[in-house]
Amino acid sequence: MAKAPSLLGPGDPAPVVLLREEGRSPFFLVCDHAGRAFPGRLKRLGLGEEESLRHIAWDIGIEPVARLLSQRLDAALVLQAYSRLVIDCNRDPKVESSIPELSETTLIPGNRGLDQEARADRIEAIFRPYHNAIAAALERRKVRGQTSVLIALHSFTPNFKGVARRWHAGVLYNRDSRLAHPFLLRLRSEQGLVVGDNEPYRVSDETDYTVPVHGERGGLPHVEIEIRQDLLTEPEGQRLWAERLARLLPQAYEDLFGALPGAPLF
Repeated sequence: MAKAPSLLGPGDPAPVVLLREEGRSPFFLVCDHAGRAFPGRLKRLGLGEEESLRHIAWDIGIEPVARLLSQRLDAALVLQAYSRLVIDCNRDPKVESSIPELSETTLIPGNRGLDQEARADRIEAIFRPYHNAIAAALERRKVRGQTSVLIALHSFTPNFKGVARRWHAGVLYNRDSRLAHPFLLRLRSEQGLVVGDNEPYRVSDETDYTVPVHGERGGLPHVEIEIRQDLLTEPEGQRLWAERLARLLPQAYEDLFGALPGAPLF
């Protein structure tokens, strides 16, 4: 039997971008929904360009924040390049929402009625390379004796199904709140911010993959951070949030564990 063509063609971007792997910071940044690329073979899943720019396709504004934060902290960063409508890299592939047929109120034509082979193609081409890259980078850090603190970066829409969200940011966690609680206190001390405690989402095994697998099962201190997208649409807002996180994450770590390991971050 002839082998099926690869989902990703020569003109498609690589699914994973790894930056500053040798960074001195203990913070290890991941961005599950950084990109909005679609494999050429999938023809944008039947969606128009306007739909592919909406929050249903990616976490608007979070990639530039992640890149600036990585630079500021000298921290390793793993970015995922493809739209979460192709496959959501923060969902277990076994759950239905991994490849959604409906996102918010939008039907995704190219995801309807997929057989197991089509699903497996997306898992092998995009999902596995991303999470294998995270696991391998964390293992290399462990081998060289470097502390790792997992920071999952996301953004959320200010209005979901007609309901406005009042939070400027959210601090998310599940079984392990070691880092989340001191970071939440630090973020809430910032003037003018409304910060959700497991709002507008919370981490669970059904709705998340990166934190449960690489953070909780890996025994790493971790936190998932959500920032409202209207605060990240312009470079100034992206810079402000990157600088804020670069200042508060080391403080939260020190609140919990004492002095940061390794070289100074600033």
